[in-house]
Amino acid sequence: MTTRGRDEEHRTATPLELFFDLCFVVAVAQAGGQLVHALAEAHTGHGVQGYLMMFFAIWWAWMNFTWFASAYDTDDVLFRGVTLIQIAGVLVFAAGIPRAFDSGDFRVIWFGYLVMRLAMVAQWLRAGLSTTGPERRTALRYAAGVSTCQVGWLGLVLLPDHAKPWLFLGMAVCEMAVPVWAERGHPTGWHPHHIAERYGLFTIIVLGETVSAATVAVQSAVDEHRSPFTLLPIAGGGLLIIFAAYWIYFAVPIHLHLISNRQAFLWGYGHYLVFGSAAAVGAGIEVAIEQVTGKAHLSTFAASGTVTVATALFMFTVWLIHSRHQKRGRLQQAVLPTSAVLVLACTFAGRWAVLAAGAVAAATVVVGVTLTARGGTALTAEDDRNATAGA
Repeated sequence: MTTRGRDEEHRTATPLELFFDLCFVVAVAQAGGQLVHALAEAHTGHGVQGYLMMFFAIWWAWMNFTWFASAYDTDDVLFRGVTLIQIAGVLVFAAGIPRAFDSGDFRVIWFGYLVMRLAMVAQWLRAGLSTTGPERRTALRYAAGVSTCQVGWLGLVLLPDHAKPWLFLGMAVCEMAVPVWAERGHPTGWHPHHIAERYGLFTIIVLGETVSAATVAVQSAVDEHRSPFTLLPIAGGGLLIIFAAYWIYFAVPIHLHLISNRQAFLWGYGHYLVFGSAAAVGAGIEVAIEQVTGKAHLSTFAASGTVTVATALFMFTVWLIHSRHQKRGRLQQAVLPTSAVLVLACTFAGRWAVLAAGAVAAATVVVGVTLTARGGTALTAEDDRNATAGA
C-alpha cells in the first residue's frame, strides 16, 4: 500500500466510498431525530449539546476514512474488507445514539467507535509497513494517535455525567491535533480534486437526509388529518432553503484552493459546521411542523429559530471556509453574510418565518448568479487548466 499521487488524473470517488457515505447517513438521521425530540420538548440546551457531540463523532469518523482513502485507496480485497468493518462500526454507533442522548449511556457508542477506529488503525499500520522513511513515520503516528484517542474516549463510559461534556471537548481537540502532528514533516498524498468531490458528495447526502426528514414530518401531519394548507408555508420555505443550500455550496470550485495542509485542514475542519448546520435544517423543519400541529411544546418564535439559525449558520460558514476564496469584489463577498443576517431576521415573521427564510435563500441564489455573470469569479477556466497542468 503506497501513497497515490496528488497529480493523478481522473481521481474520483469510488463505489465503495459512496456506499460508505450512505451508511453514515443512518447515524446522521439518528442524531437529527434526537435533536428534533429534544427541541420539541423545549430541552434546547440538552438537545443542542447532545447533537453537537454526536455529530462531531460522526463527522470525525467520516473524515478519518475520507482523507486516508484519498491518499492510500488501493481498492483491493483487504482494503474493501477493512472498510466494510468500519461500516459495521458506524451502524453500531448509530444504534447507540438514542441511549446516549436520553440517559448519557455511551457504552454502545463507544463500542461502535472502537470497531471503526481499530479498522482505521489497521489501515494506517498497513500503510506504515508498506512504506519507508518519513512516509512510514507519518502512517505510524496516525496509528498511534488514533489508538491513544480511542482509549481517551473510554472516559465517556467511566466518568460521571457532569464530566462527560468537558471530556468530550478535550478529546475533540486531541483528535483534531492528531493529523497536524502526524503530518508534520511529511504530508500524506491526499488528492485535492478527490477531497473536494468527497466533501461535495457528503453535502448532497446530508441535504438528501434533510429532505427525507422534512417529507416524513409533512406526511405524518397529513396522515393525522391536518390541513395540508397550514403546512405549505413551512414545506415550501424549507424546500427553497434546501435547494438554495445545494446551489450555494456548489456555486464555486474549491479544489484549487487546497494547495497545502494548512488550507486543506482549515477547510476540512470547518465542514463540521457546514455538515452539522445542513442536517440541522431538516431537524428544524420537523420542529416547525410539529409546532404548527400542536405536538411541540415551544413558541412559534422558538420553532422558527430552529430553522433560521441553522440556515444562517450554513450560509455564513459556507462563505467563510468555501465560497469567499473564489469571490470577486465587495458585492460578491457581501452576499452570503448579508443573507445570513436577513435569514435570522425572518425569525420574527411568525408562522411565515420559514417561507420568508426560503425567499431570502432563493433571492441569495439569484443575486449571486447575477453578480457572477457580470463580474465572474476569482477562478477561471484558464486558471483551472494552468493549475492542472502545473500540479
